[in-house]
Amino acid sequence: MEKIFSTTVHNLDETEKLAEKFASLVRDNNGAFVCLYGDIGAGKTAFSRFCAKHLHVKEKVTSPSFVIINEYHSGDLPVYHFDLYRLENEGVKTIIDELTEYTKDGVLTLIEWAEFSDTELPFDRIEIKIGYVSDTERSFDFYAIGEKNKKLVEGLKH
Repeated sequence: MEKIFSTTVHNLDETEKLAEKFASLVRDNNGAFVCLYGDIGAGKTAFSRFCAKHLHVKEKVTSPSFVIINEYHSGDLPVYHFDLYRLENEGVKTIIDELTEYTKDGVLTLIEWAEFSDTELPFDRIEIKIGYVSDTERSFDFYAIGEKNKKLVEGLKH
């Protein structure tokens, strides 16, 4: 899998601008399945929240850490926000069929702590790796599997 796009954001405002652009591309692409990677506090939930905001989700977007999935249906397209941290590898196997259902067109599926599902996600997807640069700065590396997703991520370059 090749890295398609990388950037560094210096604060939450820049994170929101990146998420806004990404959300616009997702809308134009008729959805996406997105795996988010990063340490605790790296910005997975913040990026997800900003994506939902710019898809006009009306509900308050919160971390799905304790409920595994939050669903939002009030925006431009449905947003399904998973957190696999509490499931870990064995637990993910119990919901892989459900995850597969969320790969269809017309929805944005965001998977936090996707590293717990790496061997279980064979389908086309976008992977975003978020890393610490400093207290306020984060690096974002975007990877894509599938031609449709590669075109979407390439849109971030413009």
